Amino acid sequence: MITGGKLIVEALEANGVERVYCVPGESYLAVLDALHDSPIQTIVCRQEGGAAMMADCAGRLTGKPGICFVTRGPGATNASPGIHIARQDSIPLIMFIGQVASHAKEREAFQEVDYRAFFGPIAKWATEIDDAARIPEILTRAFSVATSGRPGPVVISLPEDMLTSLVEAPQALPFTPVEARPGEAELAELERLLAGAKRPFAILGGSRWDEKAVADFRAIAEAWSLPVGCSFRRQMLFDHLHPNYAGDVGIGINPKLATRIKEADLILLVGGRFGEMPSSDYTLMKSPYPDQTLVHVHPDSGELGRVYRPTVAINASPAAFAEAFAARKPGNTPAWADDTAALHESYLAWSTPPKTGPGAVQMGPIMDYLESVLPEDAILTNGAGNYATWVHRFHRFRRFATQGAPTSGSMGYGTPAAVAAKATFPERTVVAFAGDGCFLMNGQEFATAVQYDLPIIVVVVNNGIYGTIRMHQEREYPGRVEGTDLRNPDFAALARAYGGHGETVETTDAFAPAFERANASGKPAIIEIKLDPEAITPARTLTDIREKR
Repeated sequence: MITGGKLIVEALEANGVERVYCVPGESYLAVLDALHDSPIQTIVCRQEGGAAMMADCAGRLTGKPGICFVTRGPGATNASPGIHIARQDSIPLIMFIGQVASHAKEREAFQEVDYRAFFGPIAKWATEIDDAARIPEILTRAFSVATSGRPGPVVISLPEDMLTSLVEAPQALPFTPVEARPGEAELAELERLLAGAKRPFAILGGSRWDEKAVADFRAIAEAWSLPVGCSFRRQMLFDHLHPNYAGDVGIGINPKLATRIKEADLILLVGGRFGEMPSSDYTLMKSPYPDQTLVHVHPDSGELGRVYRPTVAINASPAAFAEAFAARKPGNTPAWADDTAALHESYLAWSTPPKTGPGAVQMGPIMDYLESVLPEDAILTNGAGNYATWVHRFHRFRRFATQGAPTSGSMGYGTPAAVAAKATFPERTVVAFAGDGCFLMNGQEFATAVQYDLPIIVVVVNNGIYGTIRMHQEREYPGRVEGTDLRNPDFAALARAYGGHGETVETTDAFAPAFERANASGKPAIIEIKLDPEAITPARTLTDIREKR
């Protein structure tokens, strides 16, 4: 006989889970008790949204489900942003929620929520376990659902009495991964279409990638001289200094690249959905009938033909597709090789940061400095805001599993994501970027970094405003500022109060020595950059936006 709480932990162990993120609650004490004797590391977080975002980043960087535990009611609802991120970003995640005891259900008991109803629209699957004997079955299914097809978050509610009940149950076994592989006919048709194309273009996105898949697609790009773009916040899928790389296909796209995609005669879309942001509001490819010949590769058949009608639909994971197609070579040297080289040169020019701008701190030289000192395997994380443009446009990603950023555009993601990244890859440099507004949404997770001795570096770009909203406000309602000003703490002092290292940067030249001290401190660190609010984008000021309305 074994308790439900012990069965949960045994199932996690059987599926290779090394770490869980949680905020404790009395509703799942039986699980915490079982974790006490488990080799699984428990990382205690400061807010459930941060715990869920940590689980998301772990799943994003490894391809294995990130695991988090939260308690009922406000604990579970606090975690909902992380579930939304994982859903929109196709990230494998499993969240367990302590639930009220069975006898109290449907009485609006203390902190009771119907989690199937609450999370149903944003989770891939939401369920509740009523019988502890079914835990091995349901957790096997949970791992399969979270990782197969289009990956996503699974939410499992755990009634408190179910976790303490004693039952007989089979020993947990690891789930069987499900792989969708391309058919021979579809591969042959893609080969035929590429052979007849004049202006092809490849766009990589989504999840279900790994280092081998990235290497296999690089071989495909080289053999076929394909120009390659990475979808919004999926930039770690192709080496930015490779001569076939053409740039990121996302917000603020290089206008020359946007024109080239619209004029392509064949688009090979691998892994991604090409949603609103990467498609520039569905203008780079028209929905439902693109002007370009579209070959869409996706592991979930439900995504093929959902928004765009493909000429060829290949139901396969990116990894399986890249492995299979890498064996096919063109009969002749592709005619578009010069075009590919020109697109890469355009990217290099576009991704060279400006040297000047308003105020005493220039972000361009700071990005140049970081490019010179960060190792190729450094992991960069961020949330949402105009500050993120400096990372996405000017940092040249070189390797897989180096980017933690939400395609859903959720603020507050960068700091908890950095904690998970450092816990997962302790030997690697981890730098989080955050705006002042973004940081204070989940900045308390800096305390988690201190508690577990995870020396992340958080760069807080402080301009005293909700910058993205102010930019839109000045464009649409010039001179009528309301609701976008912020009064902030001393972020460097806050870092020291938590037990970390703090630096304040008020001039461009001060950043490099501040970064060196932060890195050498061996502690979690915050570097606050005091940026002039006029420096709202790399190319425009607030005054420009206001006056050109």
